[in-house]
Amino acid sequence: MKRHVFSTAAFSGALIAAASFATPAVAQERFITIGTGGQTGVYYVVGQSICRLVNRLEDANIKCNAPSTGGSVANINGIKSGELDMGVAQSDVQYQAYNGTGNFEGEPYEELRAVFRVHGEPLTLLARADSGIETLDDLEGKRVNIGNPGSGQRNTMEVVMGAKGWTEDTFSLASQLDAAEQAAALADNNVDAMVYVVGHPNGSIQEATTTVDARLIPLNDEDIQGIVDEYPYYSASVIPGGLYRGNDEDVETFGVAATFVTTAEADEDIIYQTVKAVFDNFDRFKRLHPAFENLNPEEMVTQGLSAPLHEGAARYYREQGWIE
Repeated sequence: MKRHVFSTAAFSGALIAAASFATPAVAQERFITIGTGGQTGVYYVVGQSICRLVNRLEDANIKCNAPSTGGSVANINGIKSGELDMGVAQSDVQYQAYNGTGNFEGEPYEELRAVFRVHGEPLTLLARADSGIETLDDLEGKRVNIGNPGSGQRNTMEVVMGAKGWTEDTFSLASQLDAAEQAAALADNNVDAMVYVVGHPNGSIQEATTTVDARLIPLNDEDIQGIVDEYPYYSASVIPGGLYRGNDEDVETFGVAATFVTTAEADEDIIYQTVKAVFDNFDRFKRLHPAFENLNPEEMVTQGLSAPLHEGAARYYREQGWIE
């Protein structure tokens, strides 16, 4: 066996030399974590897409990762606690967090900062065709997945339940599965219906409608209209027909928008570089998911945002002439 012998002095010298070259690069490297959502949802794609573009930056020395999380509320709580640097959140959850309402009742998060709005997200109600569910009111007495605590769908479903005067006891089962689990639960006949606040087309809805006969249920009655009239972050929406098997007609519903948020304490240059990575490569970003296809940069930085813009984002938008 051939043996390689190194002198102690030579080995020590090599370590010192290596350290002298490696230390400056390591010292400049900055790490950021983006909160997303379930792996079958568009939030996960948003975070992964942003990280992909950030990690392509040549001179910023930013390393980005975007793990799956519990969704909107969990992401804002993660930013607040320092576990996350940025995250995706529904526009209604952003409003509630900044103003101290809803899930954040009495505890306004005044350091929350908006970065940009992303895609529209209608509340999507999908029911098994054999469940007898044809309207929202038909959910009473059924097995319904209302979403996991901390998710956007749970938050929006609780608003709907409040408008209807419903509690969890209204349903024969109010399951709390996360987004990645509910399509299988519907296909396996463990629930009659599932709700999802998500951009379309969506992989989870695609999975469910491919494996079992299921129908998108309209959300357009007087109670829903009352929600839209009362809250500034909700608007009427339509899920186009033909996106999913067995659902050829347009379906009226309502919804919010996905937004990208951070904290006032986030480093200004990191936020600047993050938005620069997205908007300098906007055509590439739009190709990363069909829900991004019709995005408009000027609308993304001015609409659907309840918290103030982070200064790093605002600096880039002023350079582009999108804001004053």
